[in-house]
Amino acid sequence: MPDFGPNDLDAFWMPFTPNRRFKANPRMLSHAEGMHYRTPEGRQVLDATSGLWCVNAGHNRPKIVEAIRRQAGEMDYAPSFNMGHPAAFAFASRLAQITPPGLDRIFFTNSGSESVDTALKIALAYHRARGKGTKTRLIGRERAYHGVGFGGISVGGIPTNRKYFGSLLTGVDHLPHTHGVAGNLFSQGLPKNGAELADALEAIVALHDASNIAAVIVEPVAGSTGVLVPPEGYLQRLRAICDRHDILLIFDEVITGFGRVGSAFAAERFGVVPDMICMAKGLTNAAVPAGAVAASDTIYQTMMDGADAAIELFHGYTYSAHPLACAAGIATLETYQEEGLFERALALEPYWRAAVHSLRDARHVIDIRDFGLIAGIELEPRPGAPTARALAAFETAFDQGLLIRVTGDIIALSPPLIIEQGQVDQVVETIRKVLAGVD
Repeated sequence: MPDFGPNDLDAFWMPFTPNRRFKANPRMLSHAEGMHYRTPEGRQVLDATSGLWCVNAGHNRPKIVEAIRRQAGEMDYAPSFNMGHPAAFAFASRLAQITPPGLDRIFFTNSGSESVDTALKIALAYHRARGKGTKTRLIGRERAYHGVGFGGISVGGIPTNRKYFGSLLTGVDHLPHTHGVAGNLFSQGLPKNGAELADALEAIVALHDASNIAAVIVEPVAGSTGVLVPPEGYLQRLRAICDRHDILLIFDEVITGFGRVGSAFAAERFGVVPDMICMAKGLTNAAVPAGAVAASDTIYQTMMDGADAAIELFHGYTYSAHPLACAAGIATLETYQEEGLFERALALEPYWRAAVHSLRDARHVIDIRDFGLIAGIELEPRPGAPTARALAAFETAFDQGLLIRVTGDIIALSPPLIIEQGQVDQVVETIRKVLAGVD
C-alpha cells in the first residue's frame, strides 16, 4: 500500500460548495448524536437542518445503527436484477402501509435525483403501454428543485442548476412558481392568495394539447429553493386539472416525506393523492443512501398488462433495494412509529411557527414562511452582492454552534423531529444574534 501521508483537502471535489472558500477555512464535523453534531475540536453544533433535510429521527439512532450492523454481518450485497432478498420485499411492504391509499407499488432507487428520473421514465412508459405514446411532454415548475439528473434539472426551475448543462431534455414546460404573490408576506402556514396560479397548466394544455402531455411534477412544499409554501387550494386545483386532461401528477416528496410536515407524506396533510410520489432522505434517516418511487396500482397493472417485452420496465440500478439500505429503512420506519414522530412534529408545529415568526423584526428579515417543521427566513440581499449576506450568516451561525442551511438569501430550517421546545428557542435566539451582527 502507498504511504498516503497526512490528510489534506485537495482530492475531494465538494458538491454544491464554493470549494476555494471552504478549503481556505474548512468547517468539519466528526461526530453526531441526537440533535447535535460535534466538530473534531469537540465543539457541539445544534443541527437545525436535519443534516440536509434528511435525518428526521435525529442522529445515530441505536435501532437503525444496529440494523445496519446486523445486516452487514449477514449479507453485504445482493442484486435485484432477476434476484431478490427478503428485506427488499419486507421494506417495500412496510413502506406501502404508510403511502397514500392506492400508491402501493414501490420501486427502489438510491437518491432523490434517481427517484425523480425514475418517476419521469415510468410516466412515459405508462402512457406508451396504454397506447398513448404521444403523451411525452413533461411539466415542471419555476424555482423547483428535483435533483441533479438530466431529467430532474430539466423539469426543475432553479437557473444555476440548469444554465451550465446545455439544452437538457426537450419537450419540457414550466408552471409559474407561487412566490411573491401580493398579500402573502409573513404568512403563517398556507398563504391565502395564489391558488389560481395552478390554472397556468390549462394554458400549457391549450398550447400543446393534452394528448401530448405525460405528467406534471411539483414539490408540495418547495424546499431547496427557499421554502415556498403552496397557497390554499393550489394543489387541489392542480390535481383537478390533471384529472380533467388525463395527465399524471407526481409529487416530489424527497423533503416533505416522513414527518417533515406532520404526516407520513404531504399528500396526506393536503388531502391530495398524486399518481406517484418520489422519496429519499428521511426514508432511511440518511443512514444509508436510498430512495424510492411509490406508484399507483393503476400504473403498475397497466405496465404489467401492456408490456411489449418480458421486462415490463427496462430500468433499474445496481444498488436498488441494497440490503443495508433496506435494513436501515425498516428500522427507520419502526423508529418513526414507535416514537410517534410524525404526530410529534404536527403537535410541535404551533410552537415552531410562533418561534420562527418572532424573528419578523430581526435585522435584514423581509419575509418568513413556515409549514410543518420547515421554515424559510428571507433576508434582504446586500446591494450588488446577492447571496453574500446569507452565506455570512451561515458561517457565523456555525461558529456560534448552530447549523443552518442557506439558499440564495434565504435561511432554510428543518430540524430533526425530536427537537425540544428549548432547542427551538435556541435556534431562534442564535439566528437573531447572528443577524444582528452580520452586515
